[in-house]
Amino acid sequence: MTDRAAAPAPTLPQLFAGLLSVALSSFGGGLSVWSQRILVERRGWMSNDAFLTGLTLARLLPGPNQINLAVYVGAYLRGPRGALVALAGMLLVPFSLLMGVGALYFQLHGMPLVDRVLAGMVAVAAGLALSMGFKILPTYRADPVGLALAAGMFIAMELFRVRLVPLLLVVSPLAMLWYWPGEEEEEEESRP
Repeated sequence: MTDRAAAPAPTLPQLFAGLLSVALSSFGGGLSVWSQRILVERRGWMSNDAFLTGLTLARLLPGPNQINLAVYVGAYLRGPRGALVALAGMLLVPFSLLMGVGALYFQLHGMPLVDRVLAGMVAVAAGLALSMGFKILPTYRADPVGLALAAGMFIAMELFRVRLVPLLLVVSPLAMLWYWPGEEEEEEESRP
């Protein structure tokens, strides 16, 4: 059984344009939300499960999450060349814009208006992160173990101030063991 969505795999230029649209749509934050919306909902290049797998892997690996996710998406859809093209789509234009905006910010950062605009962007980014959480909730509603792991990590980090890396070092192996495919699942996947 394949995990790909119904849409055919994109060409390399389509992949570049897709990741570029993710990068440009998510100005101010919310890359995960826009990635899911564009890659899964709008273009149908991946299933939601494949996207969530990539997002989880991207967050567990060192480095920027969205760069890791771009490499995963590109490799998933078009192999090693796809990984390079997706990475270029995610980085080239946004990096150039960032350099220009950064130079402008250093010229104008003392203005109160600039501080207010940036504070508004922080609120939008927080809202987008919450939106992503609520959007993937139905996927995990039927999975009490997944919900318990998410709630436990949230409580550990927020109430007990446990740092992310030590928490991941403990919880990740437990989650992997719990979700490791059993014999029944492997037989189901091998059926045509």
